[in-house]
Amino acid sequence: NAVNGAFYSTGQRCTASSRLIVTAGVYDEFVAALVDRTKALVVDDALKAGSHIGPVVDAAQLEQNQSYLRIAQDEGATLLWGGERMMRDTPGFYMAPAIFTDCTNRMRVCQEEVFGPIVSVIRVSDYEEALAVANDTPFGLAAGICTTSLKYANHFKQHAEAGMVMVNLPTAGVDYHVPFGGRKGSSYGPREQGRYAAEFFTSTKTAYVLP
Repeated sequence: NAVNGAFYSTGQRCTASSRLIVTAGVYDEFVAALVDRTKALVVDDALKAGSHIGPVVDAAQLEQNQSYLRIAQDEGATLLWGGERMMRDTPGFYMAPAIFTDCTNRMRVCQEEVFGPIVSVIRVSDYEEALAVANDTPFGLAAGICTTSLKYANHFKQHAEAGMVMVNLPTAGVDYHVPFGGRKGSSYGPREQGRYAAEFFTSTKTAYVLP
């Protein structure tokens, strides 16, 4: 779920999992598994069979991604794996998906939308701290939790400050038949999908008629 949410569509989704907030008890095991899974991803032409990650959209986006790699490292994050530019037979702006550790939520890479295949892993002590860190952002489009605890799953659904919440699913997968939108800096006006679409495109008028 973490790899899918962070890197598929080359991380160029507004719902991508740019921050992975992991409790201390599983942190080391999680990071090791994340690196192993990421190393197995194939970066190549998106139309080529067997590809997992295609190029970023253009040279400007690639340069922006590379600039965030430098910014994150300057702020103290560790580039654990990936991030290098790549060449393939099909021309394009390819980049190996990047994993940062030793991250804090005050870093720019954790507070700004990179819109590329870059993920930051933040270590927290427990669920309560994880929820607080998850909500400590100016954005609130999508959030997710991976847990076997029904208690934490239900609590997160109610208290995550996001317009869309996933439980044991990638954040980047949404259903076109339900409302799409967020909270805080990730929303404006009514939702634009599902039955809310009619409201989104409707200008309401009130008329009074004397019988």
